[in-house]
Amino acid sequence: MTVPEGIRLAEERGLDLIEIAPSATPPTCRLMDYGKWKYENKKKQAAARKKQVIVQVKEIQMRPRTDQHDFDTKVRHARRFLLEGDKVKVNLRFQGREMAHQELGLGVLKKAVEALQDVALTEVPPKMEGRQMFLILAPDPMKVKEYQKSHPKPRTSAEDSAEVHEIGTEVSESE
Repeated sequence: MTVPEGIRLAEERGLDLIEIAPSATPPTCRLMDYGKWKYENKKKQAAARKKQVIVQVKEIQMRPRTDQHDFDTKVRHARRFLLEGDKVKVNLRFQGREMAHQELGLGVLKKAVEALQDVALTEVPPKMEGRQMFLILAPDPMKVKEYQKSHPKPRTSAEDSAEVHEIGTEVSESE
């Protein structure tokens, strides 16, 4: 149909005439409520943004001579970050003559990977960058799910006190 006929038809129905494919022969148009379409499109984009998960990279600093207790603490923090869904960058800094013994640093990073292999995958293998050696670990969803099944989350004292409070209020209301 001609353009004037299309415009007349759109006005009769209270809709807009939208040109879909201007380069086609003949140009293709559609009758639609443009304001409603724009609103629905905006809502769809907002819903997609809302469902989107933002992955952060958390960093753990170590040294080649990090003692066992400190190493265990840092691995525990890394495990918590991985279970929360964040990536972990394990950063190992060398100072002075430690640069001559980079194999010690590599051993520390491999030990960290072994300690976290039950919840993580190595995304970036150990790399040297200046005086630092680093690797990046990413959470493995299947391993994380298995880990959470085998290690149920312990209840906190705040949750216990909230439960006691709720029970106390129920008793007082029934009297």
